[in-house]
Amino acid sequence: MTNERDLYYMHHAIKLARKAEQHGEVPVGAVLVLNDTIIGEGWNQPISTNDPTAHAEIVALRSAAQQVKNYRLLNTTLYVTLEPCLMCVGAMIHARIQRLVYGADDPKTGAIKSVFTIPSQNVLNHSLECHSGVLAHECGELLKDFFKKRR
Repeated sequence: MTNERDLYYMHHAIKLARKAEQHGEVPVGAVLVLNDTIIGEGWNQPISTNDPTAHAEIVALRSAAQQVKNYRLLNTTLYVTLEPCLMCVGAMIHARIQRLVYGADDPKTGAIKSVFTIPSQNVLNHSLECHSGVLAHECGELLKDFFKKRR
């Protein structure tokens, strides 16, 4: 269920996605929250950093881990504008993210429900609570507009 807090942090993630777009990156933003405080944030940067792992989620997780001085990011919620890929979901599970909230589905590489359903696999040693569709239209339009301009 979506609440005012989810909307607030998703709006922040959208601002970060716009920052990615300003740098010529696919507009995806991510915010990691612990106890109603942002401990990490990121936007897509694989092109500008020549790093295929520099997805918004990974950048946010790295930032948070440095801030809390721990690779385990317990009791946190990650807000992302686009359904995470396999790599990012794997990192979330390893970091022990408690909750994921995302906007638009990704029918090409989404690993929550669109292509793969990683969090629903009962063989994992950590479960990730997932909520999709928060500000999905706005998040999706950012991506559509970005790719329309590039064609």
